[in-house]
Amino acid sequence: MERGGIFSTGADAGRLSIGENDIRSVFQRRRHQPSRLIDVRGDGDGNPDLLIPGELREAAVLVPLVDRPEGFTILFTQRTAHLASHAGQISFPGGGVEPEDEDPQATALRETEEEVGLPRHHIELLGNLDTYITRTGYRVVPVVGLVRPPFILNPDPYEVDTVFEVPLSFILNPANRKREGREFKGAIRHFWAFPYGDRYIWGATAGMLVNLCEVLAEVMEG
Repeated sequence: MERGGIFSTGADAGRLSIGENDIRSVFQRRRHQPSRLIDVRGDGDGNPDLLIPGELREAAVLVPLVDRPEGFTILFTQRTAHLASHAGQISFPGGGVEPEDEDPQATALRETEEEVGLPRHHIELLGNLDTYITRTGYRVVPVVGLVRPPFILNPDPYEVDTVFEVPLSFILNPANRKREGREFKGAIRHFWAFPYGDRYIWGATAGMLVNLCEVLAEVMEG
């Protein structure tokens, strides 16, 4: 049985169900399309004048779409407050590419298992989103995976404070995302944000979510 979330284009607009077959078809088409190139002088949030370190470090994250009976959700982690970088922020499981990793997909699966204890046999990889350049000098490949419950998580207490899920329908609704700005090194840096209850998803994670929304919007055109 096909299970789906809702793609809402606004409070007064129509709705479109996003089911598993829809998601699969979108990523199957993407395999035959060239990846979008991102200017490394800027970052994935559309700040073209923000200088990025000259040598980018390779990384990958998993964008986990969890197949719940009530509709798809997205799994996130909240980083612990003591980490040296991005402390306390909400992110996808992931990290830097290691020499033993065959490709970004292998990195995403390995990091997900290390960070939250989700075994890779629960994950079916569907494809990639656009490569995302962060202001801290990472070139990140977001890998989208379909996650089949039931599963038991075992988060790494050093890196992960908590793991939670957000309905995909919430993320796909444009009314739930905001364009914001903060001062960074004397200039205003713009970024996307998804406030969700008492949680605040922003920065690179939110930028990747906007890209996910753009990719899944192709269903509306089909």
